[in-house]
Amino acid sequence: MTTPTRAAAPPAAAAPTGRGALTVAAMAVTAVLWASAFVGVRAVGHDLDAGALTLGRVAVGTAALSVILLVARLRRGTPVRLPRGRTLLLVLVWGVAWFGAYNLTLNAAEQHLDAGTTALLVNIAPMLVAVLAGFLLGEGFPRRLLVGIAIAFTGVVVIAVATTTGRFDAVGVLLGLVTAVLYAGAATLQKRLLPHVDALTMTWLGCLAGTVAALPFLPALVTQAAAAPPSSLLGVVYLGVFPTAIAFSTWAYVLRRVSAGRAAASTYSVPALVVLMSWLLLDEVPAPVVLVGGVLALAGVAVATLPRRPVRTR
Repeated sequence: MTTPTRAAAPPAAAAPTGRGALTVAAMAVTAVLWASAFVGVRAVGHDLDAGALTLGRVAVGTAALSVILLVARLRRGTPVRLPRGRTLLLVLVWGVAWFGAYNLTLNAAEQHLDAGTTALLVNIAPMLVAVLAGFLLGEGFPRRLLVGIAIAFTGVVVIAVATTTGRFDAVGVLLGLVTAVLYAGAATLQKRLLPHVDALTMTWLGCLAGTVAALPFLPALVTQAAAAPPSSLLGVVYLGVFPTAIAFSTWAYVLRRVSAGRAAASTYSVPALVVLMSWLLLDEVPAPVVLVGGVLALAGVAVATLPRRPVRTR
């Protein structure tokens, strides 16, 4: 008898590893650029109000995405294929919420709160994604999710109490929470739409829809940009090109390949990066009590969203 030999692994096994590395790289790019956005919004917000900054950022983002889309289509030799009917309508609604309303509430929140505190509030969004999945996707509400919600809510309360020195700070906390809700809703809807539309095309259409929705702020943008220093105008360009055009594209790449909850959980590092960047660039550091609340909030998000490790049996 001949001894049977073990079958060699198929050559295609290396492909997922490469794709996995690209997905991890896209997660890292998204997290770093989105973290820089909190700092950029805080810096530029001294010269442009929330509405004007929203329009400036998404308009630059739309222009950059148009160039990226054109180059990508020319390289592939394929025309741009737009979604139709209900899918197109949902993409436009998603774009108004994600690029328009999200940026508007984020910019407004940072008119009242420092960049680090805002990032801590916004990044309860992964937990909200899990809640939406329980309602909309039938994933239920396991005990870990409920415990995580309780822990995160405690952290948010600590942040609110620590930052509320007047009604304007309370408004900032509320705006930060609204931003988190918009983030979670947009991520969930985008995950549902990506199987039906190309990721880059969807990002471009969404940014364009957000730009059109923000056009009422055009007079304010023109007036304030004329009086703003060149550094603030360069800040708007940076926000439009990097945290918007590039980071939202890498986010779509990630979201197309992993679950919405895992993609949102990949941004856990954003608050820490924001605190570090705002300390180095803006000389801003949240109060120690706020940091404690932020740690509680993120711990609750982790409990609610991180998958449980399987128990190994012999």
